[in-house]
Amino acid sequence: MRTVALEEHFWTGEWVEYLRSRKNYPKLIAGRDAEGRRIERLAYTAEAGAVLPADLVERLVDVGEGRLADMDANGIDMQLLCMASGLEPFAVEEAAEVSRIINDGLGRIVAGNPRRFAGLAALAPQDPESAARELERCVRQLGLKGAKLNSHVGGQSFDDPKFWPIFEAAESLGVPIYLHPRNPPPDQMKAYTGYPALAGSLWGFGADLGLNAMKLACSGVFDRYPGLKILLGHLGEALPFWLWRIENRWTREHADSRMKKLQKNPAEYIRSNFWVTTSGMFARAPLLCAHSVLGAERILFAVDYPYESNREGAQFLKDLPLSDGDKAKLSHLNAEKLLGLKPE
Repeated sequence: MRTVALEEHFWTGEWVEYLRSRKNYPKLIAGRDAEGRRIERLAYTAEAGAVLPADLVERLVDVGEGRLADMDANGIDMQLLCMASGLEPFAVEEAAEVSRIINDGLGRIVAGNPRRFAGLAALAPQDPESAARELERCVRQLGLKGAKLNSHVGGQSFDDPKFWPIFEAAESLGVPIYLHPRNPPPDQMKAYTGYPALAGSLWGFGADLGLNAMKLACSGVFDRYPGLKILLGHLGEALPFWLWRIENRWTREHADSRMKKLQKNPAEYIRSNFWVTTSGMFARAPLLCAHSVLGAERILFAVDYPYESNREGAQFLKDLPLSDGDKAKLSHLNAEKLLGLKPE
């Protein structure tokens, strides 16, 4: 059975060197951990950042023999590549310039091995009109399959209509936007005082993106752009679990004047405009929850490589207690339909 993995991260060597050379944040800072192993810290500020083992950086940059060998060993036929981290923390002019360079590099990777790689554009949403034009260029000229955005821009989430030119372009082009987590904005970091680890992938990533996805569902963007397609990783950032209660409480309690203008219950937009992937969530119970609530047509396979293991992801897919037909949907059929991939 063909297997397509939809949230697989990469960096170019040029991007790594650029991050290492920067004097201002964000930047990569080399060091060693408590055991003396080489690490690099992707620092967004003096306090906030992520520690990356040296071998992880090497795997991000490897879009050749090493990555392909890992894919082959675990039966993964194609990866949908997307830029690790994002451009939201950068100054607007710099971010726009860098996005074009990264997307051109990704376009070359995909063109060099189109059977094994597809790609999502890296956008600079600080300038939404420019980002919309870049998305169109990436789809029409480079053959990329959509774009990835990262949760918020300086604390501003994408429910703000100023960002909607990006969504207008995505709907017009018929491509999805993959919303990916990042650390909560500074004003929300106070809630994690004393527990800084909670702000990252342990909790804060999902909590922040789940909230921002709900704000998007309540914003009216899907009334204006009913064909807009949104992808969420980690089996939907807990939204499938909460969907019944969202729908139930909406009918009883919603009082916000903006939300009263919606044509549908927000839960309906989640069912009709959102797809979820298995990235970084290799657990049967949440998968079966999403399957029950959204249906097999709304779930797609992803690993979150190299942050997660291809082996573990592939084994999880193999062991799922689903019909062969539903496994085929998760494994490749949904991806082929959503992304316009050629079946094999």
